[in-house]
Amino acid sequence: MKQLPMMSGVAGELASDNAASIDGQVVARSVGESDGRAPRGSVQAFSFGDAEPVLDRREILGYVETWINGRWYEPPVSMHGLVRAFDLPGPHSSCIHLKVNILASHLQPSRWLSRSSFRRWAQDFLATGNGYLERRDNLANRPLQLVPSLARFTRRGTKEGTYFFVPGWKQEHEYPKDRIFHLLEEHPSQEIYGIPQFLCALQAGLLGEAATLFRRRYYLNGSHAGFVFYLSEPSMNDDDAQAIRKALKESKGVGNFRNLFLHAPNGKKDGVQIIPISEVAAKDEFLNIKLVSRDEMLAAHRTPPQVVGVVPVNNGGFGDVSKAVLEFVRLEIVPLAMRFLEVNDWMGVEALRFPVLEELAKQPIGIASPAAPVN
Repeated sequence: MKQLPMMSGVAGELASDNAASIDGQVVARSVGESDGRAPRGSVQAFSFGDAEPVLDRREILGYVETWINGRWYEPPVSMHGLVRAFDLPGPHSSCIHLKVNILASHLQPSRWLSRSSFRRWAQDFLATGNGYLERRDNLANRPLQLVPSLARFTRRGTKEGTYFFVPGWKQEHEYPKDRIFHLLEEHPSQEIYGIPQFLCALQAGLLGEAATLFRRRYYLNGSHAGFVFYLSEPSMNDDDAQAIRKALKESKGVGNFRNLFLHAPNGKKDGVQIIPISEVAAKDEFLNIKLVSRDEMLAAHRTPPQVVGVVPVNNGGFGDVSKAVLEFVRLEIVPLAMRFLEVNDWMGVEALRFPVLEELAKQPIGIASPAAPVN
């Protein structure tokens, strides 16, 4: 255990003058141990749960190169962890599904890239920051179709233009050279793999999940219904106490939340007390944690709350939904569509198009086109 940091005031004087260090803990000696007086007990102080700032735990993103296993580079962020985080409670996956649905609805597919293949590719890119398409050629070595390769298992080789599909231990498949198109989300730390933009808010999403799991366990273990039945009424004897105990036992079980009637003639005001062990409104600020977690994730995805089913907490609501959707499409969906069009330059043919979104991209921001539907 680490040594306690320097304390100030009375606590600092206690630790420096009347304390001893045992296994890293500051244990205050009782006053009187050294001057012959009887000890009055001891006070222990220790530290735990230090905060983990972003600059300490993500230093790997600051390296110029990612780790190499000999044949391919390993991602700086766990792809498996990002895929598992896709199912976090809250708006995370909903925001990704919304963007994929809007893009797919405006997609003009081709014989090289189908709508279903595009959806898989776009979802991979938005969930992990990396999207891979394998170009499969015909017998004449001309492009036949584009097939998405799962970003969770796809790795970039150390040699230029090489990629591997690694689904498990000693299970690897090397793609033919220059057959993989890699669309990555840029990050200032490195240029080999993409880093999803929502990574800055992932801790907030995990906090919301932890709060949900805590509250679920809180109800499952019955803590919300626990209490101490304190009986000090002198007018009641042991037989009355046994009768109350029996009535309480019979009230337990699923669906047996019952009221109890207790009659104590000439009883005192505090003769019978019900002391809750814990209450439904626990001091963990469950609702505030969920709201903050939700808002940070929505901000990271740059998604209006009203389009992902968020219910407003005030009477004013979120304003005009149609205006919010239009600005969301112009500021978020259109730039995303332009990123996916990069595959056309790599293929040399128009593998996909977004006619409506491409028209919106030509207009200055802030000027809506009535002829361009965004639904």
